[in-house]
Amino acid sequence: MDKSARIYVAGHRGLVGSAIVQRLQRDGFTNLILRTSSELDLRDQGGVARFFEDERPEYVFLAAAKVGGIVANNSYPAEFIYDNLMIQTNVIHQAWRNSARKLLFLGSTCIYPKLAPQPIKEEYLLTGPLEPTNDAYAVAKIAGITMCKSYNRQYGTSFISAMPTNLYGPRDNFDLETSHVLPALLRKFHDAKVAGADRVVVWGTGAPLREFVHVDDVADACVFLMTRPDEVIASLLAPHTSPGFVNIGSGEEISIGDLALLIKEIVGFSGDLAFDASKPDGTPRKLSDVSRLHDLGWRHRLELREGIRATYEWYLSEAGR
Repeated sequence: MDKSARIYVAGHRGLVGSAIVQRLQRDGFTNLILRTSSELDLRDQGGVARFFEDERPEYVFLAAAKVGGIVANNSYPAEFIYDNLMIQTNVIHQAWRNSARKLLFLGSTCIYPKLAPQPIKEEYLLTGPLEPTNDAYAVAKIAGITMCKSYNRQYGTSFISAMPTNLYGPRDNFDLETSHVLPALLRKFHDAKVAGADRVVVWGTGAPLREFVHVDDVADACVFLMTRPDEVIASLLAPHTSPGFVNIGSGEEISIGDLALLIKEIVGFSGDLAFDASKPDGTPRKLSDVSRLHDLGWRHRLELREGIRATYEWYLSEAGR
């Protein structure tokens, strides 16, 4: 990408989008196109069409989405499938109509079957039933992958799909009703420490294994993918020799129980830790195979302890706590 190229980052105030903006700015990209959701509702087909016709972005990072943890996904499946289908359909279609050179569509590794073989290769998509608690979100993201592949096949576009594993980092959502597990645990342990509570209760048994990757690493991977030579992208998207998308992750996993203990230590909570086995665990294990991205030359940099500590420091300073 030329440093003066017109680059649209959809969802620039979100966890991933804001990290992508910071990364682009740090790398010297000077012509970023940004809109808040109040300025441009990406669910509005006509509004998105007018925006693309007026701005004509050359590169599009599609990081806008309705996201949430197991509680939110299980409670509001209609919003999760509707909002995400509308957002991605409008942006991908208008990127094609207005001749964007490249688009990067971001999803999640929750697209894979609940009991997929581990580690999860891209080829395992659609080989088994999804995790029921987040199937609406997963189906929307699978539709986005298929849409990008379809436009590439029919129109010769360069629309890349990337599926990050569990994200965390500064500007995350720390609301206990709608957040993912890592920020939720940070908030729980912090609140318990401040309140002088004697214990923290964690949902589930603590046994499920999860992989985490810092959002700055994901932003780095996104920019890395968008700046690969055309022949590399063509190979990545080849319809008959590849799945047409790539996992982004650390390739390392930790149990929810051990994660809770690590966060307890970092926060400095001295009380007890208990697990509520009556609450759902979700998928038992979800480790992504990141060998395709490694083969391209990218690896994550921030290790989990370092990343959590930095995230907690941000939470204390930026969130006014």
